[in-house]
Amino acid sequence: MIIPIKGKVTYPITLDPSVWIFDDRKIELEHAFTNKAISEDKKDDIEQASKRWDSEVTDKAKPPVNRSIKRFEREKILKSSYVMPLDDFLNHAQIKEDATEAILIRNGENAAIPLADLYKSYFLFSKDGKPLKDNGPVHLYYKDGSNKDNPITNITGITIQ
Repeated sequence: MIIPIKGKVTYPITLDPSVWIFDDRKIELEHAFTNKAISEDKKDDIEQASKRWDSEVTDKAKPPVNRSIKRFEREKILKSSYVMPLDDFLNHAQIKEDATEAILIRNGENAAIPLADLYKSYFLFSKDGKPLKDNGPVHLYYKDGSNKDNPITNITGITIQ
């Protein structure tokens, strides 16, 4: 279930989609292709950062608290399908300037896509609350929804060229 990103990168990294269910950057599949959902997520991120800043300034004596997932959130996680934007991971790998494409390593035939398209993509990692085992571990969807009905499946690695 681990997906390596290697090739023309400063830092080769590995992605573990099994832990993304707990990541705040995940987006529900049904909202992934709407601009409204993306802008609301960014707004929520700004509000959360603002609250954290206010808390740090006013409550310095209090240690951070790891709040557990609420019951309704847990039920939603067990029933929903989620995607993860790839741009943060690609930025952390620090792709070299001369790189132009990404080879998606698949079971069977590999797929080459432009590097710019990879930055504008999601990985589907959870379908109906379950990890993708049959044709996974992830599927690639473009953020514009152009391959919404026909994602690239069976991706087990990425090589940047």
